[in-house]
Amino acid sequence: MNNINNTIAALELAQIGWVVPDIHAAVQFLSNALGINFPQPEHVRAQDVGLSYYGQSLAGEWLTTQAYNGGTFIELVQPVSGQSMFHDYLARYPAGGTQHIAFRLPVSDFERITGDLRKQGYAVIGEVDHPIARMAFFDTYQTLGVVTEIMGITPEGWEAVEQMKKAR
Repeated sequence: MNNINNTIAALELAQIGWVVPDIHAAVQFLSNALGINFPQPEHVRAQDVGLSYYGQSLAGEWLTTQAYNGGTFIELVQPVSGQSMFHDYLARYPAGGTQHIAFRLPVSDFERITGDLRKQGYAVIGEVDHPIARMAFFDTYQTLGVVTEIMGITPEGWEAVEQMKKAR
């Protein structure tokens, strides 16, 4: 059986996800420090994107934005109401911090990689089936100190990735 190192070794690091208490302050700081432009934060409801949390549909809401920098996307998330993995992270770490890292691959390989992580005993915290990507968030806190997100990118998703890269 593979271990997590072997499973993610061939994947592309795609995103670093920070959960923050004030998304506008984080955008201002990172924009100035890195010289990148973040789009206006969007309000997201877990139910609208189909994000499950430990297999349950919850009414979590948050603000999010992301920008491309140096080959990787930086995602910022500010929990607003309800419950989600983002809310739980901020409750545990009130100052915020890096909550997840994401690896991407073609959607055709998604089941193989996520199945491998499941077989290794990593619990799925949340899942999303979106037109641009299938996403699974794994509890890898004990191994990596953060959640690991696997993103299976659809053909439409690869187009969206390229558009976001150009928006820089």
